[in-house]
Amino acid sequence: MTGEDKIRQAFENKNWQEIKVTDSWQIFKIMAEFVDGFEKLAKIGPCVSIFGSARMKNDNKYYLLAEETGRILTERGYGVISGGGPGIMEAANKGAYEAGGKSVGLNIELPFEQFHNRFIDRDKLMEFDYFFVRKVMFMKYSQGFIILPGGFGTMDESFEAITLIQTGKIARFPIVFIGVDYWKGLFNWIEEKMLAEEHTINADDLNLYRLVDTAEEAAGHIFKFYEKYVLKPNF
Repeated sequence: MTGEDKIRQAFENKNWQEIKVTDSWQIFKIMAEFVDGFEKLAKIGPCVSIFGSARMKNDNKYYLLAEETGRILTERGYGVISGGGPGIMEAANKGAYEAGGKSVGLNIELPFEQFHNRFIDRDKLMEFDYFFVRKVMFMKYSQGFIILPGGFGTMDESFEAITLIQTGKIARFPIVFIGVDYWKGLFNWIEEKMLAEEHTINADDLNLYRLVDTAEEAAGHIFKFYEKYVLKPNF
């Protein structure tokens, strides 16, 4: 029985369709997504989330890097979580799946472009209506974030994690950006404008993330971090 089934059963004396479309009752639909996510993801074990553009084709260098990263992580016993869709997400799942590891997909229902990829383990595919619920699942059940080139969604997920760690709202975990050429303009601006000129961040904040160029470097940063820290949910 899914979380939504449980909520429906609890409120069987009301019209479920009406419950879902009114603001005050929408909380139960949201609650159902949290229940389903917590129940399923609590069982998956140590995982690393890999993010990046849905638009990358399978011959793109970053697609190939994501695939290699998924494979390396899996060979060391980590599962791989992606956003469930095509592009970089597909590549990450493909690397894990073909190496025989856990391949998790947290897909989001959108009116265009997003469809789940075929490399997700069937029992580890989840569908979300709400971006914010989905992001909680990434934050709670990932032991690290590896971020490849992407768009606004990739930036959103990356900087929310950095912000939550910076403010102590979640436990620290490693965050690695792959692709120096793609990301260096952004991080040069952060250092020059935010840190040196405007002082809107502290120098220590630059240690919250790592910028690398290879799958081996990215995965190696995750492995090195957990030589010192215990693997556990982040909050």
